Amino acid sequence: MLFAHDTECALTAAAALVNTAPDPAGDDEELPDVAALAEFMVIHRYTGRHERTETELAAVRALRPRLRTIWESDEDTIVEIVNGLLREHAALPQLIRHDDEPYHVHAVPLDAPLATRMAVEFAMALADLVRGGELSRLRTCERPDCRNVLVDLSKNRSKRFCGTVCGNRAAVAAYRARKSADPV
Repeated sequence: MLFAHDTECALTAAAALVNTAPDPAGDDEELPDVAALAEFMVIHRYTGRHERTETELAAVRALRPRLRTIWESDEDTIVEIVNGLLREHAALPQLIRHDDEPYHVHAVPLDAPLATRMAVEFAMALADLVRGGELSRLRTCERPDCRNVLVDLSKNRSKRFCGTVCGNRAAVAAYRARKSADPV
């Protein structure tokens, strides 16, 4: 593990949340309803308050553009975003243990609104990346027609694609390009 467990979980969830947003054409909303948000929470092991309302869903969706900006920004801008999120939500870091997890940092109570908890967890995780000089681990998928973001948590910093589908498609495209370049 390169970072603390909660940092890795928050970074992974942040990238996943950004990737749920529709593309610029407005297609492929991956958080279409409250049920999809509930599934996201299960996949990313969120605990605490969950209202299961359209208002909560809208607040979580509203985080996505701000978080996407992080993958497109320089260090100083990322620090401004992180500090803004922490101030905006009155973050007060504390060590907490719950749900059979070891001690980890929470900066807002478990009964804070979901979007607040997500924003602060992401900000705290990003603070770890900034302090460790590891912002290069925040990347955009290298497949040309993919807009997804990723967090490279590999030891050798080799992750290039957001998932196996993009990796496989890139490999097939490279193979076809090599084949078409070969004189037969």
